[in-house]
Amino acid sequence: MLALHGALLLALWNHRISAEPVESFIMVSSLIEQPRTAPPKPMLPESPKPPQKADPPPAPRQIVAETPVVQPDDVAAPPTPPPEPAIQSPPQPVQLASELYVNCPTRSAPDYPPISRRMNEHGRVVLRVELDEDGHVAEAAIKESSGYPRLDAAALQTVSTWRCNPLVRDGAPVRAVAIQPFNFILEGG
Repeated sequence: MLALHGALLLALWNHRISAEPVESFIMVSSLIEQPRTAPPKPMLPESPKPPQKADPPPAPRQIVAETPVVQPDDVAAPPTPPPEPAIQSPPQPVQLASELYVNCPTRSAPDYPPISRRMNEHGRVVLRVELDEDGHVAEAAIKESSGYPRLDAAALQTVSTWRCNPLVRDGAPVRAVAIQPFNFILEGG
């Protein structure tokens, strides 16, 4: 056994394991000499410069406008500015004393929405209706709701189709406002 170990050690000693050769390269460098400069001068405090005399300020000049001599014949009245346009607010609509249907020959009753009938919806809708100068409905808004959107919408849709006689004041048609109620009543219930 001893001889076997000795032979193995001798074989390893003679056969050295070496790493693979590393690629080599040559680096060339050269020194660049900097130009020689004079050593920096030591900083000395600057001597105060004598004060310079300021230029004298320019003499103030007085500007005088010459007024032409005007003879009484040459005097003209200053131009009057153009009159400012009068700002007119749009005329306020006239309030009708009666309900709108009195003034409207072309009108229809609102259709009771079938779903509202099935769901037992009923109530009163009051609309504020504004008529233009031609008697057409210019604007309609809910003043008092029935509490049911379908009934309110049916009243608004109906009044928008009405054609009315224009209200005349001082011989000219004017805008008018009226309050128009609609009662949605279920019969037989």
